[in-house]
Amino acid sequence: TPQNDGKCVRLTLPPLTQERRGELVKVAHKLAEDFRVAVRNERRDAIEKVKKSEKEKLISEDMRKKAETDIQKLTDQHIKKIDEILALKEKEIRE
Repeated sequence: TPQNDGKCVRLTLPPLTQERRGELVKVAHKLAEDFRVAVRNERRDAIEKVKKSEKEKLISEDMRKKAETDIQKLTDQHIKKIDEILALKEKEIRE
């Protein structure tokens, strides 16, 4: 039951069971995968824009290839960051 001392509301939460921790880890993995998919979708959109620019003769083939490489590097960095955060969060949940 909530307790109100006039300044703040206090809620007591029971400690997490091993089963509930496993469920939370699954939720974290699902969220991480959703974020990875979102990053990949942004990569796809960016590459499509670059290819469209090349077709419209706004950029050269070399510039397109460099842009695609840069976009891929950026995607890899973000996915790596997502994986690192997931590993930290999983460790935090399991403890």
